[in-house]
Amino acid sequence: MAATTGATSSAPSQSATVAAESTESIADIFASMSYGPAPEADNVVQAWLEDKKRAFGHFIDGKYHQPAGRKVYEVKNPANGKVLCTTMRGESEDVELAVKAARKAHTTWSKLAPHVRARHIYSIARHVQKHARLFSVLESMDNGKTFRETRDADIPIVVRHFYHYAGWAQLSDTEMRNWKSIGVIGGIVPWNFPLMLLTWKLAPALAMGNTVVLKPASYTSLSAILLAEVCAEAGLPPGVFNVVTGSGAFGSMLAAHPDVDKVAFTGSTLVGQKLRKLTAGTGKKISLELGGKSPFIVFDSADLDSAVEGVVNAIWFNQGQVCSAGSKLLVQETVYDKFIDKLKERLTHFRVGSSLDKTMDMGAIVDESQRASVEEFVQSARDEGAEVYQASACFPSAGCFYPPTLITKVQTVSKVVQEEIFGPVLVALPFRTAKEAVSLANNTRYGLAGSVWTENVSLALEVALLIKAGAIWVNAHNLFDAAAGFGGYKESGFGRDGGKEGLYEYAMPRWEERPRPSNEEIDYSKFGATLQGRPTYADNLLPVLEGGSAAGVPAIDHTYKFYYGGAQKRPDATYVRAIKTSEGKAMAHVGEGNRKDVRNAVEVAHKAAPGWGKRAAYNRAQIMYYLAENIELRRQEFADRLSLQTGRTADSCLNEVSLSIQRLFYWAAYADKYGGTVQETTLYGATVKIHEPVGVIGILCPDEYPLLGFVSLLAPAIVRANCVVIVPSEIHPLSALDLYQVFETSDIPGGVVNILTGSKDHLAKYLVEHQDIQSVWYFGSEAGSKYVEYVSAENVKRTWVNYGLSRKWEDPEQGEGEEFLYQVTQVKNIWIPMGDIFAN
Repeated sequence: MAATTGATSSAPSQSATVAAESTESIADIFASMSYGPAPEADNVVQAWLEDKKRAFGHFIDGKYHQPAGRKVYEVKNPANGKVLCTTMRGESEDVELAVKAARKAHTTWSKLAPHVRARHIYSIARHVQKHARLFSVLESMDNGKTFRETRDADIPIVVRHFYHYAGWAQLSDTEMRNWKSIGVIGGIVPWNFPLMLLTWKLAPALAMGNTVVLKPASYTSLSAILLAEVCAEAGLPPGVFNVVTGSGAFGSMLAAHPDVDKVAFTGSTLVGQKLRKLTAGTGKKISLELGGKSPFIVFDSADLDSAVEGVVNAIWFNQGQVCSAGSKLLVQETVYDKFIDKLKERLTHFRVGSSLDKTMDMGAIVDESQRASVEEFVQSARDEGAEVYQASACFPSAGCFYPPTLITKVQTVSKVVQEEIFGPVLVALPFRTAKEAVSLANNTRYGLAGSVWTENVSLALEVALLIKAGAIWVNAHNLFDAAAGFGGYKESGFGRDGGKEGLYEYAMPRWEERPRPSNEEIDYSKFGATLQGRPTYADNLLPVLEGGSAAGVPAIDHTYKFYYGGAQKRPDATYVRAIKTSEGKAMAHVGEGNRKDVRNAVEVAHKAAPGWGKRAAYNRAQIMYYLAENIELRRQEFADRLSLQTGRTADSCLNEVSLSIQRLFYWAAYADKYGGTVQETTLYGATVKIHEPVGVIGILCPDEYPLLGFVSLLAPAIVRANCVVIVPSEIHPLSALDLYQVFETSDIPGGVVNILTGSKDHLAKYLVEHQDIQSVWYFGSEAGSKYVEYVSAENVKRTWVNYGLSRKWEDPEQGEGEEFLYQVTQVKNIWIPMGDIFAN
């Protein structure tokens, strides 16, 4: 392997400079016990760059594509500012060419036998291993991170992912038998882990039979281009993996291309929000792994010296340019001063310098603009009166470097406490109790990761469960493995990279075709506008009593209220709307919901959520069975009501009631059978995957199958411990409203199920705009689907919409199953290391 052999030879450029910096004599070195330089050779990387004349184009359809006359980017080594090469600034025709190649390749790649795809991915893993040294040095020079990190972390994780997903490719026809490939994936990755994050998207996408067009960050494109070369060397068919380079706007062109079926993005929350809006209403699937402000919680029962080393890995790994960086240090008050002193002492031994010097703790910031952004954050802390500690005993005079920084005496509302800095800056706050620690940890719009440091395992696990984040490490930080999905809650995005859970991001139900709505422009300011109901005297179907002395007497008026907080409530505006029979006669009136009604329902849902989440799964199953039992007792009544509303036959309506009962039984069965599993990671310990509830879900039900559609959406949500604000069929809501008495007499706590009626789009507007709803499901029009996806970007809530398409709710393949489980849960992985008996 030429790259490995070359690593032992003399290094002509950066590494030679490192060696020249040492002027100490042997006697001086023995006296000071300081590190000597340990440079890694860059000659093989330099030769590879020269092979390409230091000018790179795109890699499309298995070969380089370098159209003439294009603008280029200069790629610089952040550690010394030297220009390495140029990469191309792509244009729209480049996207067109790459997507066309990927679409063509998908027709054959998706049809390959799972074993054949597995062999291809396995071959990629083997070839990356063969060139591991080349990748490690190139990534270090391109990004500025230390060679030790690329060699010992980034590249081994890349290799591990390809091996892991070769296995999933092999098993895809059994383990993912109800799913199929989506099509062409548009991948967009950032500059902090250029190759690793690329692989997190590429490997599962290929395993499921997709093809990929990837746009790396303009600062750090080289490892993506090298990987495309290596994939071709490994025998991957042309067009399956394509790399195009360009600006952020160029990435938007890729995401917006009509033949890109899914967008997989890792990057800032701001850009993720833009991509969510850009793809709204297009029928594209999207996954977003965004920013974070991850807590690092140290209890007085922790091993403080180990926790100090944990902080080093949590925040100064990769210069703090890590979305899961433990940038918010929370230390129990009883040991706060002692811990801060230990941390400051540790920083006096910290080494910052050349990325290819293997003795360095930290390398360079990726670009001067990022370094300036970090400095701006730190200055804002100084301006607010915070105490800033920066160790700079060993700090280069040239290059894009920033000292490891510790900020204390900050407020919880300080900018540096709330915002993601994305640099080597740690903020520290004390806490008194475990409850306060959890409150401080969750006091953020992010929810990507966190760590808990204590020798008390019971305390560690309880806190880990209470932190709202996708990955929690116990007595560790920044552990990653292909077998465990990584991704966030809240404004850290949705979707997972890694594990079986990562496969679902690159798959769609086998019965489904990719929606291709018209995506017409809508006036967002006027969406959902409604005019409240007026009297319906001309169309009334006045109910009368039958039989006995009361025959012919008008029945007592019954106007349906809302149901939230465990009781029936009048609408805020006291407007009603008429519900008509299939013949157009008004048969009842229901409340007309508005913004305040939504607010009230969400408030009680959040009050109920903590208690409902702590209920035993067995108890939730019993409630499902109770609902089924009560519908069974009133089976004919529900069928008659359905028939009157819809005009369907009695047999058809009886069948819908029977299917609703079956569906409740189906979800009752899942109450205690989808809690999670133990992931088989490389950790010596246990990595526990937990399927947590999403939170409060806003559900807008379809008009078809008014009872079955309602039950099919309500049941999986609440059985997996979510609370819901649900809007039944706009035109046929009565079957759902007839369940009020069942809810009131069941053991279901008030606030778990909250029902509003009225205009679907009007209520959808306020549900998706609400900042404390975690997901919105919308089964309605094309325009409504687009609105929900577009507005959801404001706080990056999850969505599930139908783009105006109907689904066969009576068909188990479409009305129940894994797709619903995916929508009602979010994966949290808790990493619990061991080592008291045997060292890892």
